[in-house]
Amino acid sequence: MLSTQTPEIHPDSTVSALHSSTHEAGWQRQGKLWSNLKELCDLLRIPHVANHADEELLFQHVQFKTGQRIHTIGQPFDTLYVVHSGFLKTVLIDEFGNEQVLSFPMKGDLFGVDGIHTKRYASEAVALSNCDLILLPFKKLTALGRTHAEFEHAMYSVMSRELVREQSMVSMLGALSAEARVARFLVSLSERYAEMGYSSKLFNLRMTRHEIGSYLGLTLETVSRTLSAFNEIGLISVDQRSIGIKDIDALKTLRRLPPSSSRSKQLAARKQKAASATPSTPSAAGSDWSRVAAV
Repeated sequence: MLSTQTPEIHPDSTVSALHSSTHEAGWQRQGKLWSNLKELCDLLRIPHVANHADEELLFQHVQFKTGQRIHTIGQPFDTLYVVHSGFLKTVLIDEFGNEQVLSFPMKGDLFGVDGIHTKRYASEAVALSNCDLILLPFKKLTALGRTHAEFEHAMYSVMSRELVREQSMVSMLGALSAEARVARFLVSLSERYAEMGYSSKLFNLRMTRHEIGSYLGLTLETVSRTLSAFNEIGLISVDQRSIGIKDIDALKTLRRLPPSSSRSKQLAARKQKAASATPSTPSAAGSDWSRVAAV
């Protein structure tokens, strides 16, 4: 638990506040080691505590390299994590070592909440890129909540937000076709990149196609085949892990792709129409696929 007074920062002492596995995995940021309460609230997109000496309440940063584990299943719970930068995955692992991806935390996301109930983490968190995380000791959070009810309510809102996202995913898995799942996943990524201030139309997939499949309840082959089909009909462009969104509206409304034979005929007709179109109407053909994909 960190003091509410401004700490005297020593390189050797900053790591000691972490639990043992984090101590082994993390390395300290160069330069800025702490964020104040206002910065934390801004990152979580919640109102910051008014009339409080934010500069006296600090939260520690720790960095992790790609592939490192932040916490493991069954590890004693004492800390929540807020993503300051980078990308992660949380997973369940069965007795045979098979992974089930639960989420892909990104900038502004809170994770580790699954440890509150049993006082042990129920999932494993792994860095998909170099990550900068803010530590939120649970004892510190509860103490702050006792003195600042508005902050406590805001944190409940953040936890609820994560729960709603998970429920939406469960609902999607049961109701949508494989193609629609991949489409909604791309839409979700596009929207979240926009929230982080990045391009919503061109971004890199930090997760593998196998990890996407695990998250969506699909095989790697299905994910790859669907992305290729989306690329073929002009909904997206694909270059290894780089994804370009070309028709976000069609992705939002897509239910199922037409059969491949039908797609080939439609694509040939589209190309022929595009070749004969005047320069002033190049987008007319593109709208056809929006309607076809939404059927």
